[in-house]
Order: sequence, then C-alpha cells, then structure tokens
Amino acid sequence: MQRGKAMEKELEEQLLVAQKNEITEHHVYRRLAKVVRDSHNSEILTRIANEELVHYNFWKGHTNRELRPNRWQIFKFFWISRVLGITFGIKLMERGEEQAKVDYERIAKTIPEAKKIIADEDRHEQQLIDMVSEERLQYIGSVVLGLNDALVELTGALAGLTFALQNTKLIALAGLITGIAASFSMAASEYLSTKSEASERSAGRSSLYTGVAYILTVFLLIIPYLIFQNYFLCLGLTILIAILIILVFNFYITVAKDLSFKRRFAEMASLSLGIAVLSFGIGYLIRIFLGIDV
Repeated sequence: MQRGKAMEKELEEQLLVAQKNEITEHHVYRRLAKVVRDSHNSEILTRIANEELVHYNFWKGHTNRELRPNRWQIFKFFWISRVLGITFGIKLMERGEEQAKVDYERIAKTIPEAKKIIADEDRHEQQLIDMVSEERLQYIGSVVLGLNDALVELTGALAGLTFALQNTKLIALAGLITGIAASFSMAASEYLSTKSEASERSAGRSSLYTGVAYILTVFLLIIPYLIFQNYFLCLGLTILIAILIILVFNFYITVAKDLSFKRRFAEMASLSLGIAVLSFGIGYLIRIFLGIDV
C-alpha cells in the first residue's frame, strides 16, 4: 500500500517537472518572438511557443494543477538567446530539458498516449527550430577560418618567438605586427574566395567575420605578454587561453549545429598545441644555430 502511494507520488512529481518545463519554455519562446526583427523567425518562435503550451495543457490534464513558469530560467535563456544567438539559446534550453529528471518511458506506462504525443510534438518542434534563419550561423565557416588560423599561426609564432627573443615586450610587439598583418591578409583571402564561389553569402560580410575573429583571437593570445615579465609564464598562459577559446567556441558550435563536441575539440586543440610545440623547438634551434642573444 505504502509502496503504491510512493510510486504515485513519484509519478506526480515527474509530471509536474515536465509540466513546469513546458510552461517555462512557452514563455521563453513567446518573449523571443516579440523581440526578434526577422518576421520569419518571429512566426516560427510563436509556433513553437504554441507547441509548448499544448504540451503544458496535456500534462495539466493529468495533474489538475496550474503551475507558474521558472522566472530565472526564462530570464537566463532569453538573454543567452539575445546575446549568443537564438539557435544556440533555444538548443541549449532544449538540451537542458532532455537532461531534466523526467522518465517519459515510465510515465508512458501509466499514461500510454503520452509517449506518442510527446514524440510527435518534439519531432515537429525540432523541425521548426531547424527552420530558424540566423546570419551568424550562415557565416560560421568564416568565423572558424579566422579563429582556427589565428590559434594555429599565432600560438605557434608566439611559442617560437618566446624562445628566440626571451623578452615579453619584444614578443608582444612581434606578435601584434604578425597577427594584425595576418588578419588583413586572411580577411582579403576570404573576400576573394567567397566572391569566386556561387554562394548566397556576402563576400564583404564573410571577410569581416573572418578578420574580426582573427584579430580578437590575436589580442587574447598576446594579453599575457603585455602584463607579465616571465616569458615562460606568458607562453603557458597563452596556451591556456588558446585551449579556453577552443573549448568555448567548440561548445557553442556543437550546440548550435548539433555536432560532436569531443571530436572537434580534440582535433582543434591537438592541431594548435602541436604547432606550438613544433614552433617552440624551431625557435630554440634558430637561436642556437644563429647565436642570437637578445
């Protein structure tokens, strides 16, 4: 008897969690639909908000409870979507729902229609999310190009310069000159490459995304050399910053594009760090063979 009551209590708690998730997401989508400028995206977000309300009412029919949304979750995902992009924000939110402690298989044993209804609705919801059009994702390839090239080239250059020059100010100066020149070169190359392709992307915007991603990465990697005097400490911090950039960027792209995080992170990190180690060794050999003492 007590076990049966405990199971009923647990099922009720599961239903209430699912119900609260749906009403919270309904409000997130509804708020986003009101502020986005693109009418196409606004319409899709409104449709998803309505889907979430259908989910909520379905669970409400079984709990007979009226629930308030989670205000903190609404605030958090609304602003994540505004700052980092709608696609990233809503997919991150949907991931959170998948990880929520709701056992839909167990619920379906008591409420058989739940499994089919939720599966159908979630499939439709995912189709709607994939229809969202966002400029920053259209040009993500240009961002990857600028970011990856800056990480590989400048991390390697700074590693080589660290041992060759052994002076943080000189290393920062050489790194900045190299990085700024390379960012303009990379932006120009992306402009010509995009213009020669039969692509809907703007050549000017593609080059801008590439150049900005490159130059921001350059400044982040050089910061330690502008603050500290110990060049080995600076190199260590630069490599740490490079790893953090790779970590954050890959998390963003894997969520927004539904890709594998581990494989992309390992590939990008090993490439950047491998070049850095190789360049450090080359800097050491050049210093020995040329007998340079700065």
